[in-house]
Amino acid sequence: MTASQISLSDIHAARERIAGKVERTLTVTSRSLSYHLGAPVYLKLEHRQTTGAFKLRGASNAIASLTQGEKARGVVAASTGNHGRALAYAAQLQGIHATICMSRLVPENKLEEIRRLGAEIRIVGNSQDEAQQEVERLVAEEGLIMLPPFDHPAIVAGQGTLGLEIMEQVADAALVLVPLSGGGLAAGVAAAVKGVSPATKVVGVSMARGAAMKASLDAGHPVLVEELPTLADSLGGGIGLDNRLTFSMCRDLLDGVILLSEDEIAAGIRHAYEQEREVVEGAGAVGIAAVLAGKVKANGATVLVLSGRNIDMTLHRKIICGEAIAEHAA
Repeated sequence: MTASQISLSDIHAARERIAGKVERTLTVTSRSLSYHLGAPVYLKLEHRQTTGAFKLRGASNAIASLTQGEKARGVVAASTGNHGRALAYAAQLQGIHATICMSRLVPENKLEEIRRLGAEIRIVGNSQDEAQQEVERLVAEEGLIMLPPFDHPAIVAGQGTLGLEIMEQVADAALVLVPLSGGGLAAGVAAAVKGVSPATKVVGVSMARGAAMKASLDAGHPVLVEELPTLADSLGGGIGLDNRLTFSMCRDLLDGVILLSEDEIAAGIRHAYEQEREVVEGAGAVGIAAVLAGKVKANGATVLVLSGRNIDMTLHRKIICGEAIAEHAA
C-alpha cells in the first residue's frame, strides 16, 4: 500500500489480515424503503459490528500492520468516538496501550465505552483539529504511533473490506450510499465496489452542518470547516489540510455527495427504529434519510450502509418521540 492509491488487492490483503477479528455483517432487504424508492433497497447492517460501528475494520487492519517495536510504543489517534472505541478494542486485544484524543463535542456515552476498554482519554478543545494537535504533540514528544481515523492506507484498506462484502451480498448493486466524513469509509468502499463492479455508483452522504469533505471537494482542495453540533456527530471534524489520501480518492471515485438537514437525519433515525427495528446513530441513518428525503435516484438495486449504532439512548428516545432537538436545529 502507498498513500497515493489503495488497490483492490490491498483490500483483499486487509480482509485476510483481519479475518476472525471483525464480523461479516448481514445485508438485508428493506421492504418499506424499496417501496419508497421504487427499486430494491438493501441495508448493510454494519452497526451490528462488534464495537457498534464499521471503524473496527480499519483499526484492526492498522494494528495488525504494526511491527513489534511500534506496538511497544503505543498508539494514539484523534476521534469523534467510533474510531477511538475501535482502536481501543483492537489495541486491548493485542496488549497495546492506546491514547485517544477528542474534542468536547464528543458525546459522553462514547467516552464511557472507550474508558471501559482501557484506553487513555484526552479531551482537547472544541474541534477535531485541536484534538489532532494533541496527537501530533504526543507523537513528537512521547514517540507514540499515530493511527488516524481515516487518512491512512491501512485504515482505508480495512474499511474497504465492507465494500467487498456488499458486492458479494448484492452482486447486482447499481448504487451504494455510504456515510461521508473524513472519507476513510467512503474511499475504501468506493475502491472495493468499483474494483469489483466499475459501473456501480457510490455516493457519499453527510450532514449539511459542517460537511468538511463536501466543502473540500467543492473547493478543489482540503479546507477548514467550522464544526457544529449535529445529530450525525460521527461525521464531524475536518479532513486535514495536509490530507494525503482520502480527499483524492473521494474526488476520483465518488459519483456525488448528498447533504441532509438535521430534521432529515432525525427522520432517518426514526424510520430505522420504527420500520426496520434497528437502533442507529445519526451517521448510520444518513442513507435512509437520503432516500426518505427524495434525494436519491436509482435505476437498480441500492445498498445503504448503516455504519454505526453508538447513539446516546436519551437522545434516541427524544428523536423517536418527535421532540425538538434545539441544539441541532438546521
